[in-house]
Amino acid sequence: MEERRIIHEITPLMGKDVLYIADRRKKEFTYPIHNHEVFELNFVEHAAGVRRIVGDSNEVIGEYDLVLITSPDLEHVWEQNTCTSDDIREITVQFDFHVGEDTLFGRTPFLSVTKMMNEARKGLSFPVSAIMKVYGLLDSLSSIKEGFYAVIQFLTILYELSKCPDAKPLASSSFAKIAVEDDSRRILKVKNYISKNYMEEVRLAMLADIAGMSPSAFSRFFKLHTGRNLTDYIIDIRLGAASRMLVDTSRSVSEISFGCGFNNLSNFNRIFKKKKGCSPTEFRENYRKTRIIV
Repeated sequence: MEERRIIHEITPLMGKDVLYIADRRKKEFTYPIHNHEVFELNFVEHAAGVRRIVGDSNEVIGEYDLVLITSPDLEHVWEQNTCTSDDIREITVQFDFHVGEDTLFGRTPFLSVTKMMNEARKGLSFPVSAIMKVYGLLDSLSSIKEGFYAVIQFLTILYELSKCPDAKPLASSSFAKIAVEDDSRRILKVKNYISKNYMEEVRLAMLADIAGMSPSAFSRFFKLHTGRNLTDYIIDIRLGAASRMLVDTSRSVSEISFGCGFNNLSNFNRIFKKKKGCSPTEFRENYRKTRIIV
């Protein structure tokens, strides 16, 4: 099995530091795929055509890009791809806050920020409308001389972003190894069952029985609470697990396909390409190309 080639970045944050801010102009992206213990907010402008990989999410960005990542295990990279800009600006803010219930972030004024930080364990991408709201604050952040005021301004950025209703999760839960959470106890029981049994045949009747509902009522209930129909949800869980195995193991595509609950290899290949934009083999090769051994 090939050794994984993700860089585990050692952050410049030391001891009692709170923020590390890097504001730079550059002509290309060269840093390989990596993860790190601390949280990160990364802003990029004038870099249309760059490919952004966060977990099993793979997207080409536009003129502006803003992503929050709060998982130490979630690998990510911005690759040059087709970008031809010679005036790229990147502002990276790495920060180390404890956001537990017994901290300041567990208090009422910070609840929306804490909720966003939890969601960002899968990576969160913000729309241009949200970026424009915080652009001025981001633009001036690195010029603030006193650390206290820099932290206050950064908290303001996080708070404004936490009010954005259209932030998009990037990696799938199963790839990012994030436990499922839901406000509905019934839905949570069903999601937990699926996460433990997605590699087997998952029947609607069984899930409806777990929820204590008829199959037709359960299908409507599930879509109302998740915004997705049951079939699409199960497929996404299986694809996330398959993507993780393509990265982490040397098992064949066929083994991975059947091991993740797909009983037809050609069907797996077709669905994977439709959802990910490349074949399973290409996905694996793309990940290997963006890693170096350290």
